[in-house]
Amino acid sequence: MSVIDLDIDQWLDERDSFELLIDARSPCEYEYSCIVGSKNYFALDDAQHKEVGTIYKTNRASAKVLGARYICLNLDKHLLEISSKFRVGAKVGVYCAKGGMRSASIAHVLGMIGYRVVRLVGGYKAYRNHVLSELNRPINMRFITLFGNTGTRKTKLINELSPSINLEKMANHLGSVFGSVSGKQPSQKAFEDALFERLRELRGVKVCFIEGESRRIGEITLPESIYKAMREDSINVEIFADIKNRINCILDDYCGVDRAFFDECMTKIRVFISKDAKDDAISAYSSGDNAKVAEILLTQYYDKVYKKPARIDCSICSDDIEYAKSKLLEISQSLNCIA
Repeated sequence: MSVIDLDIDQWLDERDSFELLIDARSPCEYEYSCIVGSKNYFALDDAQHKEVGTIYKTNRASAKVLGARYICLNLDKHLLEISSKFRVGAKVGVYCAKGGMRSASIAHVLGMIGYRVVRLVGGYKAYRNHVLSELNRPINMRFITLFGNTGTRKTKLINELSPSINLEKMANHLGSVFGSVSGKQPSQKAFEDALFERLRELRGVKVCFIEGESRRIGEITLPESIYKAMREDSINVEIFADIKNRINCILDDYCGVDRAFFDECMTKIRVFISKDAKDDAISAYSSGDNAKVAEILLTQYYDKVYKKPARIDCSICSDDIEYAKSKLLEISQSLNCIA
């Protein structure tokens, strides 16, 4: 049997060599947050996990027998898929909630078959403790932070520049009152895990592009270390653009806004926009003039509530996106030479 138990630091060092990473927790646990790149081959499904956990409180022996029976049934299904996709002998990482019986059971069976299994001691809890510890550390790179009014294509620039961190993509939110147009946000844990993984990918990078966000992106709260680095220790670049280009950007980014969502968001901003501007925006939406809606919201709401940072080091126009990218890359190159 080939099963090795490693602590979090050793396990993370080995992770890139895993051909498969298994999360042995229940589907609900996995969906809420998981280690990036893992596949949910659960030892117990949601109902089984709840049932076994309830019995365990009063009769541990019975709970273990029932849990083992369920695990065998689930493994019968999982092994067919695993063996069809991953050759016997492949290196497999496994974890569960706390490094207990769920990961141990799956690791034991896979190891007996001939897979080279590396199990995480302490499970996902150990990983989360490590993530929080790392995110509390000062950021070991210099940010070039893009600030600017809504619609100036900051996010497009972040997507096309490298290296960069796209916080809005990780949070699945555009950072505005209409920002949840793309749907449900990840959990705070899932966001932090994704951010931690991105920072690991950028180890050794001296200079990185990032968009200047508020401390909160929708329901997600940024770690203090990231927020401080992007605002206090960065090169702050103001991105500006012609109103026509900003309107086009808004039409691209918010094309999925339906009536119910529009009305809900307009209600949220009613205290920050004049009654006339609000009525005009609603009227334009009703008539299908989305460009007019975008213009009203940009000039009568977003621009008025936008808080420009106290320090701006330079300003770049994004009307020509290639020009803006070239100027930003010049800044990055100069900082890399100094660092």
